[in-house]
Amino acid sequence: MSNYTYPKLHNAMWPGLVGKEEGTDHPPIDLDTMLDLTAAAEVNGVKFEGVDLFLFAPHVDIDASDDDLKQLAEKVQKRNLVIGSVVAPVWPPTGGGSAMGDESERKKFVTQVRKACRIAQKLRELGVRPYGVIRIDSAASPSDWAKDPAGNQKKIAETFREAATVAESFGERLAAEGEICWGGMHSWRRMVELLEMVDRPQTVGFQADMAHTLLYTMGYNAPEDALLPQDFNWSDKAVLEQALRQMTAALRPWTIDFHVAQNDATVFGSGSHDKTGRHCLPNDPNGKLDIPAVAGMWLRDENGQLTKRFQHICWDGCMFPNAVMTQPKTWNDILAAMVSVREAHGWN
Repeated sequence: MSNYTYPKLHNAMWPGLVGKEEGTDHPPIDLDTMLDLTAAAEVNGVKFEGVDLFLFAPHVDIDASDDDLKQLAEKVQKRNLVIGSVVAPVWPPTGGGSAMGDESERKKFVTQVRKACRIAQKLRELGVRPYGVIRIDSAASPSDWAKDPAGNQKKIAETFREAATVAESFGERLAAEGEICWGGMHSWRRMVELLEMVDRPQTVGFQADMAHTLLYTMGYNAPEDALLPQDFNWSDKAVLEQALRQMTAALRPWTIDFHVAQNDATVFGSGSHDKTGRHCLPNDPNGKLDIPAVAGMWLRDENGQLTKRFQHICWDGCMFPNAVMTQPKTWNDILAAMVSVREAHGWN
């Protein structure tokens, strides 16, 4: 059994949707199956305690009725799980719009955030969501952003501030996910710049994902912000640690949501999802991250003290083949990695 009760250990449900397409050999995996796989995982008596959700059909319709949400809550509670953070479907293909787009697009973006806040609030009222935030990003590509960096960064900040006002009216917070495929958020330096421009630290923070933030150190879509040399030798652990510490020092004060993940320092895209950091299984021999050690850079401050800024952490591993995702061993291995993080950086 675990020595600690916090942070709570969650599994993400969106790997069943992201990069999946009907009519291919990797169709979407339904929510019930994802929940069952999560609930069945167990390592030395420890089990997952919750899930994070993508508010998009067929998992959770962004326009779900109160009755639909009640059924969802019952479905999750029946498996002895809770719901934590939820992802607002802010992208154009999911009904949203670019945060740096025209007035119509930005209105769609904020509308999707409002709908997500309404669902998040309802799930709290139903007693199934004791903590968590709402995830957003710019819903724009780095290439489009680069056509007018200053102007587009300003537009994204304005849209995020408008979304923050909506979130505050529901008692919710927004976490911007740092990922190289989102314009204005595609480098660690630009991510900090954007958060400072939004300037709503009580409401808008950062969601760190270990797989994606590793790509930040490489400067994949922003060579000017790379923290590792172009010909970096991955056996040089000291240089890697220095780069990771510089990045986490800049972004940790903004971090309000955290994803445990592994990455092999390459990018990958599937379906309609643009190329981003490739998620690997925790024990992948090509993985570049010492998971507990790197997680500690996010979970502890510069003095090594636990920040305790969020009550749960979530595993994120997208775009794995369905054959891998439906094996019980996959989720036991992932849960074991989560437990190792809590044993190193947990509290009661």
